[in-house]
Amino acid sequence: MSRLVAQSAAGDAAAAAELFPIVYEELRRLAASALRRERTDHTLQPTALVHEAFLRLAETPGTSWENRAHFVAVAARVMRRVLVDHARGRNALKRGNGEIRVPIDDVDVPAVGQDVDLVALDDALARLAMLDERQARIVELRFFGGLSVPETAALIGASERTVKRDWQVARAWLTRELSSSAGPS
Repeated sequence: MSRLVAQSAAGDAAAAAELFPIVYEELRRLAASALRRERTDHTLQPTALVHEAFLRLAETPGTSWENRAHFVAVAARVMRRVLVDHARGRNALKRGNGEIRVPIDDVDVPAVGQDVDLVALDDALARLAMLDERQARIVELRFFGGLSVPETAALIGASERTVKRDWQVARAWLTRELSSSAGPS
């Protein structure tokens, strides 16, 4: 993929044509991973998420990816934005209907139909990024990007042990933050 990215960035139309299906498949994998963590009645389908993310990636002027890992990191962030924007829109329509926020207990092994308040998670991730950007990036890559510990470690240039430790600390911090923002349940 790295070779195709470089050739495509240099204006090689054949490389761009060859790159598109690879990028699309990578986005499908990320979308499937992201939506597995959503509620079962989610109105955003994987194909729609892929298309929205692809459009946002394509609309960004001067976008170029250094390699597959860089693409996955950027795509995970874009999908996070799409899902959060979708959740904000949905929440705006449902204000005042008595919904109760359900805190996320462990994003490592999400249960089928697990309710995650993406708006609250996004807000908490923004606060975490102010405290520890690496931990926030690890959560983003693992939760939204569906990357494994070894993939995450390779992408951010840290050891697997560091990623595991930061992942554990970030999950505990997020659980506490999301529990306190949910109020009494």
